[in-house]
Amino acid sequence: MDRLRKEYNDWFTELKSKIKSAQAKAAFTINSALICFYWELGKMISETQTAYGTGFLHQVSKDLRSEFPEMKGLSYRNLALCRQFYHFYLTPSNLQQPVADFKSSAFASSYDEIMAHPASSIPWGHNVLIFSKSESVEQANFYLQQTIYNGWSRDILALQIKSQLYNRQGKAVTNFKKTLPDPFSDLAQQTLKDPYVFDFLSLEKPFHEKDIERQLITHITKFLLELGKGFAFIGQQYHLEIGETDYFLDLLFYHTKLKCYVVIELKNTKFIPEYAGKLNFYLSAVDTLVKQADDNPTIGILLCRDKNNFETEFALRDINKPMGVSEFGLTESLPDNLKSNLPSIEEIEQELNKLGSK
Repeated sequence: MDRLRKEYNDWFTELKSKIKSAQAKAAFTINSALICFYWELGKMISETQTAYGTGFLHQVSKDLRSEFPEMKGLSYRNLALCRQFYHFYLTPSNLQQPVADFKSSAFASSYDEIMAHPASSIPWGHNVLIFSKSESVEQANFYLQQTIYNGWSRDILALQIKSQLYNRQGKAVTNFKKTLPDPFSDLAQQTLKDPYVFDFLSLEKPFHEKDIERQLITHITKFLLELGKGFAFIGQQYHLEIGETDYFLDLLFYHTKLKCYVVIELKNTKFIPEYAGKLNFYLSAVDTLVKQADDNPTIGILLCRDKNNFETEFALRDINKPMGVSEFGLTESLPDNLKSNLPSIEEIEQELNKLGSK
């Protein structure tokens, strides 16, 4: 009986896996079909609306909801979004590009081509955020790819757009081209940002590096989200003994995609060249004492409050270990004596309600 029970459990586990896989495929197909429908709806509205004037969308929404009372997505607002969706991607230069290419931004009239576009791989709410907040199709493509790659929820996507990830990704000053082989150097470059936004921290001046470091670890989930996919936390004030002297690395990570250790040093000041020399020493130590034979060279990230890019590039020119320098930003807490003089959220809402009733 035990053998039969085990065989049944194994069989049932496999059955559940197949059902979940089928459900995921069905959900993906349904979502893709919905995105295609909204694209075609936006196209039809755009091609017809001019002849009927400003009340056209309201009338269409009313008639559609009357005809399909149980169907969602037929409100005036959503029809307007469908039209915006169509117009956002519809430019002559886009239509000349192959839709199936991730670098492409164009939709075409063919159903199969629309299904192949990356926008059909993510939910409508994600798409709305992307095309309504992006300033260009190139920027929208970036967020489409990042959403698919990272599996972002809509809230995380909104957070990344708000923090202007598009303008920060891959912008750190590094020496990767000279210290890492291609294409590893390009991948490492895209892993770093500049600046890093630590707005989930709230500190009162004067800021101290130890306080920043401690709060980053306290908020490790948000810290890892800002660092990006692939970072695994190893330790804080990671101890190394070199020549009978104790050294402590601010933060040590392992990057699962780059297959290397990453040393992060925090400096609550403007960048100075001496910082690069010290980080270079730490990277040599990790490569010797921690790195395994199958790991890639250890990378260093120096986070400082300010930097001059020309000076930073000059300082990294002859450094033989791969490292990047980025700025980071903090949210400053208000002193208690100022907080008491500011209205609360509830008081502001009460005043707004009073104005609205007049």
